[in-house]
Amino acid sequence: MTGTTAVYLISGFLGSGKTTFLNRIIHAFPDNRSLMILMNEFGEMGLDGALVENDDLDMLEISKGSIFCVCVKTDFIKGLMNIAQNIQPDVLIIEATGVANPSDLKRDLRLSIFKNRFQLREQFCIIDAVNFEDAYDTFTSVERQMESATVFIVNKIDAADAGTIQRVKQIVRRHHPDPEFHETVFADIPLGKFLPEVKEAETRDVHETGPVSNEALGAAINELLQDPGASMTPPDRLVSASFLWKGTYCSQFEEMMTLIPDGVVRAKGLFETSTGSHLFNWVMGRGKFEKVIQKEKMASLMNRIVFIGPPEAMEALGRIDFRGLMQKDLHLFHL
Repeated sequence: MTGTTAVYLISGFLGSGKTTFLNRIIHAFPDNRSLMILMNEFGEMGLDGALVENDDLDMLEISKGSIFCVCVKTDFIKGLMNIAQNIQPDVLIIEATGVANPSDLKRDLRLSIFKNRFQLREQFCIIDAVNFEDAYDTFTSVERQMESATVFIVNKIDAADAGTIQRVKQIVRRHHPDPEFHETVFADIPLGKFLPEVKEAETRDVHETGPVSNEALGAAINELLQDPGASMTPPDRLVSASFLWKGTYCSQFEEMMTLIPDGVVRAKGLFETSTGSHLFNWVMGRGKFEKVIQKEKMASLMNRIVFIGPPEAMEALGRIDFRGLMQKDLHLFHL
């Protein structure tokens, strides 16, 4: 294959609407161009990957931490190497975990082992207008995401008043010299303005990425991990915990959610009840669930709920008596 790969990053705090935006791009993407998705999740379950609405896409999922943190940086660089050498898509979209610090992405993509394969185009920052102020006051990662973004999508404006939206924009302006805002519901922006691949096919220069030895790959990763200027530690103290759903009715699930302790910032999961399959979304004290059509790739994730929060909140969650309706997934419960 030939050509360079255009890279687009989707960042934004937990629950802001990143996967919704990703699905919009996928639906609009032309059949005559190749698209690759790199999905990064903070928790240990790849739930967002199961919610991507195209089963035929090339996709790489990296979980258990942020790809911009030392914890999974090696997996990220090895994944990029495989994409550069073997897959070589026209477009790579990276959906970062909601607690990512993406400030080092440009440096990562310019590693010599990639031989100029990757061209970073845009960094979209998705903002949950309803919960943004609370997230900004609490989590450093929100600030880091604003500093490196090129386009700000102020999402969920149907649930926020005009004063809240203006305060959100004022906060962004403190950290970005010239922000471009798009106010949206369901992250609906004019994609063709930012992704020329969506608007029309381009004629591009021929570019080959030749083979790279394992030794060269290892040396590049070691150099990256030892860089004193790199942002290799997570900006916020957050951990994840997984629970198994054992109930039958939606009313039981709603009752269990009232027991979630303060401090839990995010929960997401798929579960079954007597009325069908449901997706549960919880962001900073606000939760909802909606019916979904179960797909084959969801089967292994069904009836699992992932919670994210600081260690003390997860410890409190682990002590709650859910009366047998939810149980710790001992294989995935880590503090």
